Formats: sequence, structure tokens, C-alpha cells
Amino acid sequence: MTSLPTYSTRQADGFAELLLAWYDRHARDLPWRVPPAKVAAGLRQDPYLVWLSEIMLQQTTVSAVRPYFRTFVEKWPTVGDLAAAPVDDVMKAWAGLGYYSRARNLKKCAEMVVSQHGGRFPDTEAGLRTLPGIGPYTAAAISAIAFDRPSAVVDGNVERVVTRYRAIATPLPEAKPEIGAFVASTVPHSRPGDFAQAMMDLGATICTPKRPACVLCPLRDGCRALKAGDPEFYPVKAAKKEKPKRVGAAFVAVRRDGAVLLRKRPEKGLLGGMAEVPGTDWTARIDGATGAEAAPFRANWRPKGSIYHVFTHFELELSVFIAYVDTAPPSGHWWSSRATIHSEALPTVMKKVIEAAIEGATQKPRRRPE
Repeated sequence: MTSLPTYSTRQADGFAELLLAWYDRHARDLPWRVPPAKVAAGLRQDPYLVWLSEIMLQQTTVSAVRPYFRTFVEKWPTVGDLAAAPVDDVMKAWAGLGYYSRARNLKKCAEMVVSQHGGRFPDTEAGLRTLPGIGPYTAAAISAIAFDRPSAVVDGNVERVVTRYRAIATPLPEAKPEIGAFVASTVPHSRPGDFAQAMMDLGATICTPKRPACVLCPLRDGCRALKAGDPEFYPVKAAKKEKPKRVGAAFVAVRRDGAVLLRKRPEKGLLGGMAEVPGTDWTARIDGATGAEAAPFRANWRPKGSIYHVFTHFELELSVFIAYVDTAPPSGHWWSSRATIHSEALPTVMKKVIEAAIEGATQKPRRRPE
């Protein structure tokens, strides 16, 4: 087993000192963040807001998260409010953000914090990891940012900064232990929360995947990748496997007043608990039927083209059909009116289906996995 390199305290202190000085001047303005000047004045980060933002930011961009974060905080200002909210309301508020197991775990976590911890989040990594939906990275981020614990926080931005700074040529994910060891050595005992956020900000704004602004980087003098003249070579990533392609069909039944027939997906599994139009039984592993003969009930089904959607582990093409009907909904289904359908817990793939059926537009792939 290859031993990991060790790093001196002097090196760690110098790295953190440079980074924190830069962060004090250039910290991003984020709705869940207390600015460094206010932290220095004694204002603490709200663990609820830190937790909520970290769960939302998993596999999702800051720009996509901002409106969802504001909506959640307006509806449920505290973890107790979220714990008491109906799960269907939480799923509706999450719709479109993707990775819907996060929303289910979000609700379970809020309930556990209230029922088992008196409405207060545990302040250690070990305690946080006992909560639903909180893994090693999220526990480290919350403990550092919300409770100023000296935790080693490593996300994609941090991986990029460290692999360039140290010129780590080992491909990801094999390089993760070495990256983690270096971050752990650089975390200062003073201001570890600001340090964690500074690392993320540096990767997001300066040490970007393409065309990094090295001339503005506070760490440029010690960056090995910059000295070698090829920062964009890092991080090295293992070759991606080609995603399987699945097919199926979706059936959009429209009532004369414009209402659309919906049903709820099973609680467990892909898009669990979300709303959908009736369709065939496709999954990440198997194809579903694609023809009108697979419709859930008899009607004058007309083809409306296809939509494409990219999930985390597979790509999906759905043949879309539409029919105008005026009957009572089948058991387990409901009619959603034009006024209410935008508030339904519809995942992005189903929004594409409805749009294609009603507007007749064939959709092209979008790269927001769910």
C-alpha cells in the first residue's frame, strides 16, 4: 500500500494565510453565507442554512440553487418548520432541482434533528453523519462552516485547486486520499470555516476548469502546475464509461379545459414520490415499450415526437403521445389544471414531456441529471 505524503505545519500555515487574506477581499456574496467581516465581528453561520445549501449544492450549480434556496427559506425559515411541512409540499418545492432522493432525505433529516436533537444540528462530523442524507463531505462542510471545526472539506473545486497546486497526476478518484491528506494539513485552527469556503471560492472563481485566472491567484507562487505551464492538465480524470441509452413512452391526457392527467411515482426508486404523466415501465436498466399500443387506457393517442433527457447514469428517449379525453381519472390519478400544474412535483423530464405534447416541440438533451 502506497503511503501518503506528509506536509509541514509551516507549509500549511503559509497556504492558509495567503488564502484567507484573499478570501477577506473576494468572498462571494451567497444567500446562505455570513461574510467574513461579520464572522470576525462574532456573527455565526446558521447551521440550518449551511445544511440546506450544502444538500442543494450536491451535483448542482450555485446559480441553479439560489432561487430554490430562497423559496425553501421563505416557506420554512427553521429546521422545525421544514420538519413539520407535508412531504408533498417539500417535493413540489424541490421539483426541477434534480436528484430527488436528496429532497426525501432532507425531510427525514429535519424530522430527526427535531425529534432526536431538540432542533439543533450535531456540531461534529461524527454526529452529523448519523443524519439521513449527510455523507462524509457534507458532514465536514457543515462542521467547518457552521461550527468552525477544523474539518478537511473537499469538493470538486477543492480537488481542482489541490491537484494543480501539488501537480498531482494520479487520476481521480484514486487521487482523493492524497488530496484529502493535503487539505487536512492546511486547515488552520483559526477560521477553519472561512478557510473551507475560501478553498471553494478559489476553485469556483479563479482556479476554474478552463482558462484559470492564474495571474490573480493568491497561491500562484507555490503552484506546481503553473510552474510547469499547464494548469488545465489537472485534475486528471479516469476515462468515463459511455452511458446506456434507454427508451420508453409517455402519454399526456388532456381534458377539454386544459387539465393534464397525472399520477404519483412509487416512493422508492428513481424520481421517487414525484408526479408524472402515465408512461411505460422504463428504468435505468431496462427499456419500456415505445408505441401507442402501450397506452394505459384507450383513447385517440396521437404521436408528438420525442424528448431526450440525461440522468446521472443513463440517457432516456421518450416517445410522446397526446389524447384529449373528458372522463373521470383512473384510480391513483388526478387532473391538474392549468393554474396548478406548475406547482406540481414534476421532475424536469416530465416537464419536457408535457411541453412537447402541448406545444409539439421535440426537445434536445439537457445536461442537468436527476
